[in-house]
Amino acid sequence: MHASPPARVDNHPTVGYSHPVPSRKTPRTYSAAGVDIDAADRLVSRIARLAATTRRPGVLAGIGPFAAAVRVPRGMQDPVMVSSTDGVGTKLAVAKLLDRHDTIGIDLVAMNANDLVTTGARPLFFLDYLAVGILGSVDGETIVRGIAEGCRQARMSLVGGETAEMPGFYSKGDYDLAGFCVGIVERSKMIDAKRVRAGDVVLGLASTGLHSNGYSLARRALGATSRAVLRCRVAELGTTLGEALLTPTAIYVAPVLAVLERIDVRGMAHITGGGLPGNLIRSLPAGTRAVLSRAALPEPALMRMIRERGRISRPEMDRTFNCGVGFTMIVPQHQAQHAARLLARRAISATVIGVVEKGRRGVTYTDA
Repeated sequence: MHASPPARVDNHPTVGYSHPVPSRKTPRTYSAAGVDIDAADRLVSRIARLAATTRRPGVLAGIGPFAAAVRVPRGMQDPVMVSSTDGVGTKLAVAKLLDRHDTIGIDLVAMNANDLVTTGARPLFFLDYLAVGILGSVDGETIVRGIAEGCRQARMSLVGGETAEMPGFYSKGDYDLAGFCVGIVERSKMIDAKRVRAGDVVLGLASTGLHSNGYSLARRALGATSRAVLRCRVAELGTTLGEALLTPTAIYVAPVLAVLERIDVRGMAHITGGGLPGNLIRSLPAGTRAVLSRAALPEPALMRMIRERGRISRPEMDRTFNCGVGFTMIVPQHQAQHAARLLARRAISATVIGVVEKGRRGVTYTDA
């Protein structure tokens, strides 16, 4: 059976078989459709200057060409490339309500770099993806300035990215972020949890807040759905609720790499969505379990507020939030205090929060 010939409506040309396209004397432009190429070019120029402040040895070509080029560091015997990708999630909703976007970029880098360093890899370079509805309604330069700061903290180069203006897909003022991180490690020095043994201890590195997970539940529990609520000062937090919720995610890269030089680290985990149960298990081999002490775990004021005001059970808190521990390291018991001292010198508070035992692979808690 043959298709009918294209229809014509009011003498207008058609697209496909049924959608009329009105004739116009004035040609359509990309700008009239909502995409401002000139504004994007100006932003790229400003981004290039920010990226230059993060440039480290080995970058051959960064922002400008169609692809970045980074040389593998010299002197490595069996280099392994490691990669990670992540976003910021609904923490962006808090930033939008407060119209504050200077630290979101740090969160983006942290979520990627902290994942990557769990393998023992050193981050090399970072790329970002920024999608907006209308470019002029979002402070892209401030967002990227935060990304550059995160890259400096993680000791890697911002070598490129993409800014996509998508009118009609994102609303005015809306944006989303994604990041991509690549690092390198000697194969013989990779951390893959195979050497974790019963008797090792779990060292918990303090978080700086919620980091970038659990915000959908946190905002509902705290009623943080308006600018007025977010600007209220909360005595038990010592700051406004919005400031507490926007505290940047800690970047553990430099402290962790320093510890790896002196300590026999056998497993590491970045505590993100899924909490300690969902992430610590990923650094345990079969036949072992981590037994965590409730008494040793911190409960920051913000976490307590969420739990109490939202009437959230302990198990739900455990699997949604980092509960005060943003990163874990599994080390031999006799090296735990030395590792904690090394971290303290780099402004990271760490304490033993549990022990590894033989048993079914998983994470359990004791009250002691």
